[in-house]
Amino acid sequence: MSMPYLLAPNDPSGSFPDPAEAMRDPDGLLAVGGDLSNGRLINAYRQGIFPWYSEGDPILWWSPDPRTVLIPSDLHCSRSLRKLLRRRAFAVTMDRDFPAVIRACAGPRPGSQGTWLLPEMISAYCGLHVHGIAHSIEVWQDGHLVGGLYGVAIGGAFFGESMFSRVDNASKVALVHLCEHLIRHKVELIDCQVLTSHLQRMGAELMPRERFLARLHALRDRPSPIGHWDDGQLHYPGCSDACSDACSDERVCAD
Repeated sequence: MSMPYLLAPNDPSGSFPDPAEAMRDPDGLLAVGGDLSNGRLINAYRQGIFPWYSEGDPILWWSPDPRTVLIPSDLHCSRSLRKLLRRRAFAVTMDRDFPAVIRACAGPRPGSQGTWLLPEMISAYCGLHVHGIAHSIEVWQDGHLVGGLYGVAIGGAFFGESMFSRVDNASKVALVHLCEHLIRHKVELIDCQVLTSHLQRMGAELMPRERFLARLHALRDRPSPIGHWDDGQLHYPGCSDACSDACSDERVCAD
């Protein structure tokens, strides 16, 4: 395809073209326009499509090939991370303060200007959170929010959107706890969208889009942990559940 599809705003069907029609350059650009309604966003994620755009741009919808994924049971933990977890240096909650997490994810990053998490995006994901579809993991140290992540749960898949750290390793702790939670609820796939060295070190890998979409289609209608995840507890994650197999391999767990 040489041009992205143009979506009509406020279309109650929230429809999208086939992700296989996405552009190769820029990789994965599929459609332009539309809206950020709950229905549109849910339909997008069910088809392996996500919004990503900057201030001044129209809404851009993407489905890149290949896709970065993480299997929760394949999470890799380094020795140093396992030692940190055993010290219980961080406490973790779920859905305790979704707005604070997404605002922190929207904050400035070293070496970058601006943010893709514009006010209308924050409002849209907060709307999904109210309906028990978007979720946050919060990491606390001495009562202060120091890291976390948020994403969207659809059936047996979780779509990770963004994470942040105010102190070293806080986002890694959030990811460990997320994987432990997803394993307990039989969620088999985390969509990480774009590969980074941080995610790669923790076990993320590239998957061809065709295979990713086939896997998503098999998972998206499974029962999922819908509703708010806050159980009123402080959690202290450890690698024993999320990455026991990976951590038995010293080559994987080496720093």
